[in-house]
Amino acid sequence: MRTEAELSRIRRAGATGTPQARSERDAFAGLRESRLAQLHAVEERLCFGRLDLRGAQHRYIGRLGLFDDDQRQLLVDWRAPAATDFYRATAVAPGEVVRRRHLLTKGRTVTAIEDEVLDLAAFPVEERDTLVGEGVLLSALTAARTGRMADIVATIQGEQDRVIRSDMRGPLVVQGGPGTGKTAVALHRTAYLLYTHRERLSRSGVLLVGPSPVFLRYIERVLPSLGETGVVTTTPGELFPGVLATAAEAPEVAALKGDLRMVHVMAAAVRNRQRLPDGPRLLDVEGTKITLDPQRLARAAERARRTGAPHNQARVTFVVEMLEHLADEVARTLGARLGVADRGDVIADLRASRDVRRELNLAWPPLSAAGLLTDLFARPDRLEAAAAVLSPAERELLHRDRDAPFTVADIPLLDEIAELIGTDDEAARAAARRAAAERAEEVAYAREVLRQVGGQAAATVSAETLAQRFASPAGSLSVVERAMHDRAWEYGHIVVDEAQELSPMMWRLLMRRCPSRSMTLVGDLAQTGSAAGARSWAEVLDHYAKGRWRMVELSVNYRTPAQVMQLAASTLAGAGVEASVPRSVREGLWPPMAHPVAGPPEQVDQVLVELVGDELAVLEEGRLAVIGPRAGHDRRLAALLTGLPTGSTAAGLAGLDTTVGVFTVEEVKGLEFDVVVLVEPAAILEESPRGANDLYVAMTRPTQRLHVVHARPLPAGMEGIGPHSG
Repeated sequence: MRTEAELSRIRRAGATGTPQARSERDAFAGLRESRLAQLHAVEERLCFGRLDLRGAQHRYIGRLGLFDDDQRQLLVDWRAPAATDFYRATAVAPGEVVRRRHLLTKGRTVTAIEDEVLDLAAFPVEERDTLVGEGVLLSALTAARTGRMADIVATIQGEQDRVIRSDMRGPLVVQGGPGTGKTAVALHRTAYLLYTHRERLSRSGVLLVGPSPVFLRYIERVLPSLGETGVVTTTPGELFPGVLATAAEAPEVAALKGDLRMVHVMAAAVRNRQRLPDGPRLLDVEGTKITLDPQRLARAAERARRTGAPHNQARVTFVVEMLEHLADEVARTLGARLGVADRGDVIADLRASRDVRRELNLAWPPLSAAGLLTDLFARPDRLEAAAAVLSPAERELLHRDRDAPFTVADIPLLDEIAELIGTDDEAARAAARRAAAERAEEVAYAREVLRQVGGQAAATVSAETLAQRFASPAGSLSVVERAMHDRAWEYGHIVVDEAQELSPMMWRLLMRRCPSRSMTLVGDLAQTGSAAGARSWAEVLDHYAKGRWRMVELSVNYRTPAQVMQLAASTLAGAGVEASVPRSVREGLWPPMAHPVAGPPEQVDQVLVELVGDELAVLEEGRLAVIGPRAGHDRRLAALLTGLPTGSTAAGLAGLDTTVGVFTVEEVKGLEFDVVVLVEPAAILEESPRGANDLYVAMTRPTQRLHVVHARPLPAGMEGIGPHSG
């Protein structure tokens, strides 16, 4: 390929030439490497369709736009306006389209063709016997799953395309039941927005928040296959840089931490760390005794608060004022007048004094978000002082050991504290000193370059300008690299999958990350499993974007066979949950099957192993998921690992790469499998305050078959499931 040849030539040139030439060569190589990576990512099924238009014109549709050497378009990017008819044209409204042809390929070889004639009268009679195909959408729906989500760029349906191409102003809620393609729509919309608003989003970036690491692994190939890699992908447990929250949390504790009352608790916790001594303090400064007056401390603290700066930045004002005051106290005690140089020396001595550092740090300490939250939850006295808005029973729920790990529900609390305290002033000053030293080295190098070059360049360009032009550390980082490590980064667009799971405090965090409120929020209120999750979209979004958010609903289930969907809907209704259930596009070949067990959990595990073994014998390709309650998960996994062929089974992330994956409900949100074996639905129902929603999620993951293994009575609504016949 020409791009590869150009890149090879650039690399062979080596590090020669002027600094400007090297910089330009590096930039050129970076562009070529990015384009090459993009082309490799879309190689599979690069071209997937053709529009036959009136007047015998053809328009090929693909993952990227391509041109020949004469700039004639060979391939239209699926996101371009010229490709819209590939997804929108119908027999009722064909526009200029006579035929839509789908091309199924493997590598660069066409393996099948699917034709849709939209205007038979305009279609040439002599070509009518060349029409082929049996339904590309149905073929995609029934194909074996691979453990990774595939893009739907070739089979996007009309209602999905309208969502994908809608404008990016304000929050867009994509509400849809199981199997409606919400996640696929969100990912394709992300690629579309990056294509359409490239200049804006290339500067600010896009953040994609998925419900779990398993989910992110499942979707990891979709955006690259669409030609996009510049997206920050993360989970709610990773939204505070430097903290990876994975520890489990009791539902009632998670709900409390997600309550907006915690805003007041965090503010009080920070404010309470600014406190005055109960009386004067005698300080030793290089042998000189001075008195620290609490009233003088109070005046300095009040002045610092009036700045309106966060705690750590306001602390600079507080410390500077107190050092100036204490310098006056030293002068008064010594009976001396301090000149500028002498005053500087005294202030240096004050900074070095152990007594001074101790008292100023006690009055207004430098804080970190992690340290303050850990201390707050570990000390009942501090929690009681800060959490007057909570009841004693609620405060008891928050209490935990100092060495307890952070949970996902702690992440928005850490972020709230970080907003209140700002950057640690000592750390910021140290970073500034390092940056100044590096800058001085760069300017010195630039000055030497100009001295050697001489002539007009040396006369017209300053060393500072040249150093700025060629400085690389920050400039060489991509937007993704900078954004993912910057807590205060403001994104141009945010995409949230399973958005219904977010707590009010987590919504507050995300809104800080996107002041423009340009968001794509996909979810289903009937699948809300978190006790802190949303009950209505208006309840969440009216608080931040009243009158600016809009909702579209996807109504067609492309994944779940009708028999399985009917059983899941009946079970949800049996638990008293009202929901708009999507319509399945196809009947399944196999009805859901029940496998009752009369015996202890070990007997259930034995039946489970036998059932999964039987499925493996007939499952030539595809994926099987065992989904059960959190209780007993490790025991089930151990039984399956022992009873099934080596290497066939794994849990969590690894379960996506094996034929059999063993998961909890939280891990399968947004995922789909050929076969699902559901274990003890009654236990899932009882395991959380919204257990009916969790059960609904678990039951709607299969594309082919659903089995239910149970010793306990089945929940209401599942009575219609047939017994296993084998």
